[in-house]
Amino acid sequence: MKYDVTALGELLIDFAARGEDGAGYPTMAANPGGAPGNFLAALTACGRKTAFLGKVGEDAFGRLLLNTLKEAGIETRGVRADPEVFTTLAFVTFDSKGERSFSFARKPGADTQLRWEEVDTGLIDESRIFHFGSLSLTDDPARTATQRAVAYARERGKTITFDPNLRLPLWRSGGEAREQILWGLAQADVVKISDEEVAFLWGCSPEEGADRLLKDFGVSLAMVTLGPKGCLLKTAKSQFKTGCPRVKCVDTTGAGDIFGGSAVARLLELDKAPETLTEDDLTYIGRYAVTAASLSTQKPGGIPSIPARQEVLERCALDNFADGKE
Repeated sequence: MKYDVTALGELLIDFAARGEDGAGYPTMAANPGGAPGNFLAALTACGRKTAFLGKVGEDAFGRLLLNTLKEAGIETRGVRADPEVFTTLAFVTFDSKGERSFSFARKPGADTQLRWEEVDTGLIDESRIFHFGSLSLTDDPARTATQRAVAYARERGKTITFDPNLRLPLWRSGGEAREQILWGLAQADVVKISDEEVAFLWGCSPEEGADRLLKDFGVSLAMVTLGPKGCLLKTAKSQFKTGCPRVKCVDTTGAGDIFGGSAVARLLELDKAPETLTEDDLTYIGRYAVTAASLSTQKPGGIPSIPARQEVLERCALDNFADGKE
């Protein structure tokens, strides 16, 4: 295979608050964004070959995003530039703990306008894994393009990975978000989901959520992120739970995506079917992924915050994981 992972989904610009003026208006800094792009960039940081399927506007921000993907080592031949719509923008503000709130300029955004006939299926053919998230399911034509791409990948025996990536402001209702996310879960072999998303879907604990994914949805590997408390990885036969390194958090943007991409990179390195993973294998995946995600929160943005592989390995070796952050 030419590529390890091809992902389909949104590319956007995150405008993150860096301060306020005297009237309370935020001063914003622009960063490349979009969960699938962050996910792929984390994979490429681990030496994996990746490709992107999506759409940006034929505008300054679209060109910046394409250049960022190229500089990260991600194949961009599957990214369309559309002169009729503008690149999606997200505005991110933070509370005192670094947690985010989102506002979006996406009515419509270019990412929602990807059509099935624009999807380069050759990239799926040439990949071991196909990845998608829920935000390409919010609106047509991107919803239909995503559904058909998932079906295409499944028919060809690709491993499917899915990230719910819940952003309620982008959905018409919580019910629609839940319906589409549940559809995505039913398609996947590997799922990266947060404890908050588990609570939204089922109102249960992370452990119970992992069990639901395995038993009710046929997922082979459930990976539940627990914020500053670490992560839980579980298959039908094995499980692993850990805290995370203590860090000084300044921005959690992209941390879950970086966890997911780093975890899938380690899964590829093991070269095992997800359902056959042992506890040692899950430890190998989980410790690295939670460390990469934790270290990323020390810098602003998604792709710009991805730590180098050697830095992650050195921090893993310190063995100072804990349930919390400074």
